[in-house]
Amino acid sequence: MPIGSFFILVTILLLKNSEIKNTVSEFFELNTLSHTKKIYICLRQTQNRIAMAEVYYITDTLTLDNINEIITGSKKIALSKETEAKIIKSRTYLEQKLAKEEKPIYGINTGFGALYNQSISKTELGTLQENLIKSHACGTGEEVPDEIVRLMILLKIQSLGYGYSGVRLETVERLILFFNNNVLPVVYTQGSLGASGDLAPLAHLSLPLIGLGEGKFNGERLSGKEINQRLGIQPLKLASKEGLALLNGTQFMLAYSVYNLIHARKLLNAADVIATISLEAFDGRIEPFLEPIHHARPHNGQKTVAAHFRNLLEGSDLIKRPKVHVQDPYSFRTVPQVHGASRDAMEYVSGVVTTEMNSATDNPMVFPDDDLIVSGGNFHGQPLALAADMLSIALSEIANISERRTYQLISGKRELPSFLVANPGLNSGFMIAQYTAASIVSQNKQLAVPASTDSIESSQGQEDHVSMGANAVTKAYKIVDNVYTVLGIELLTAVQAIAFRNEKTSPVLQSIIEAFRKQVPFVENDTVMYPLIAQSKLFVKNFNWESVLQ
Repeated sequence: MPIGSFFILVTILLLKNSEIKNTVSEFFELNTLSHTKKIYICLRQTQNRIAMAEVYYITDTLTLDNINEIITGSKKIALSKETEAKIIKSRTYLEQKLAKEEKPIYGINTGFGALYNQSISKTELGTLQENLIKSHACGTGEEVPDEIVRLMILLKIQSLGYGYSGVRLETVERLILFFNNNVLPVVYTQGSLGASGDLAPLAHLSLPLIGLGEGKFNGERLSGKEINQRLGIQPLKLASKEGLALLNGTQFMLAYSVYNLIHARKLLNAADVIATISLEAFDGRIEPFLEPIHHARPHNGQKTVAAHFRNLLEGSDLIKRPKVHVQDPYSFRTVPQVHGASRDAMEYVSGVVTTEMNSATDNPMVFPDDDLIVSGGNFHGQPLALAADMLSIALSEIANISERRTYQLISGKRELPSFLVANPGLNSGFMIAQYTAASIVSQNKQLAVPASTDSIESSQGQEDHVSMGANAVTKAYKIVDNVYTVLGIELLTAVQAIAFRNEKTSPVLQSIIEAFRKQVPFVENDTVMYPLIAQSKLFVKNFNWESVLQ
């Protein structure tokens, strides 16, 4: 082998990327070419494979796992050839239909909502769509977090990619350009009734496409005009139907729902582990977690939680020590039933959200194969509204029972000192940490009041039932953050309490406690508590709870 080729091959072997290491075997298979040429071809093939692995192609089925990878990782998105063909076919059919027919087609050559009976001339169809976006950008309240906005863009592209919206290919490609270049329009939390699509939030999402509104470009806040200039492009000129397609849909509700659900999975896993540490700290009993009890009432979530406890307590001296008490309070004894019910609720919500992620929610919808343009109701957010309310209730209950365990641990029972300090009286210890948890739990109960049971007539009676799903998902978002705090306070309390036990807990729980202690110290005497609560909450957010439950 020539010396130059040898050094190239050594370089390949030293590279960390496993895909590049695989080029070595390919190198020896290309035995009809020169060594240098072989390496060049192998590297090009490998680069292509890596590039494909880093791209999510619209038409792939979205799952909670891969959507999390797309949003949190460095993946770009692109249209598959099949998706491009669907979009072009739908647009071509719509344009042919408009050229042939003079009859009104809602939202395409008519006004919107209660103005559905107002006809629009062909020369004004683009202006109609631009006016729609400008007039509907009525959002107010807090700004939507960046991670939610990024989800909104992805989910809008996914929905348009089914080819039922009649938009031009270049319009979808412009959204992809924004996503891949980290352009995040400024969107506001208030303004959607969750029925005629998320009109106001999606209008704000669309403004920078036409050079209006505001957005963030790689973190810098700019006007929509400046964003287009930075990208070296002209603002998009909308054609017929496109403004309506951008605004109709459930992507605001759905983006929040996806975020809330991803974090709900983490919270439920964290809650099981933290409750197990609390059980050990409280000198609790193993019997409520034994398999026969849960075989007799075989709800899936209940069985899962009980199994988690049995596995986590394997090898614990604390759980084996003789118990003076015959029963534990409900907040310990019924964890499988309470946590399990929340898990089962989350599974229902997961099914709704996964279906919605892989759906077209526009109106009207274009079906070229059936020669149909149909005005329907796929924009209505009722499925997501009900699911968001259910998730809010399920997560609120996790915080509710968590706070009760915190209360029991500081109550001076079972040989634990009052408020978990060695010298209570002089020290108040964890007294007010429990107050904080209690106040948050109370707020969660208020936030968990269902939004989906409400409806307000709008658009002069044309839109006479709405889902209020936007309010449901933004309330759930606040509850998610609150539950992280409440679980953080329980973990802080449980690890403090377990330090007063002489016996050892299980190896897996001990490893978690040791990891926690590297970030949050034991409280010997009264200290300023809020930084400890914040550090504990951060630990709950960042720790890989799933890994210890497998």
